[in-house]
Amino acid sequence: MAGPLVYVDSSEVRAGAAESIRPAIEQLVGFIEANEPDLLAYGVYLSDDETRMTVVHVHLDSASLEYHLEVGGPAFRPFVDLITLRSIDVYGEPSETAVEQLREKARMLGTGEVTVHPHAGGFEQFGSQA
Repeated sequence: MAGPLVYVDSSEVRAGAAESIRPAIEQLVGFIEANEPDLLAYGVYLSDDETRMTVVHVHLDSASLEYHLEVGGPAFRPFVDLITLRSIDVYGEPSETAVEQLREKARMLGTGEVTVHPHAGGFEQFGSQA
């Protein structure tokens, strides 16, 4: 069943990068918000001690995730010196193109692996609220 995708990645913030991570996050979020109007949700979270960063986004479909990875790719590059990506988890059924894009992102930012969790049940109500 094709449908919404939930993306979650987890990274370690590199030693000495805590001062630079928040401005980099603000710049990335501003870029994503300005260039991806179809993205349903996008959030970046830091642990209290700023040693862990988690990124969560929700896409209506795999095409939205592919677009995010294509357009956002250059905006991820500043994080190469700030984080080590440890994992990417995608909940739903991304295309093979999106999975390969995710693997490229994992190679660029760290040693993380990409895990896809296929949909097993549930429902969506995006846009059903009056």
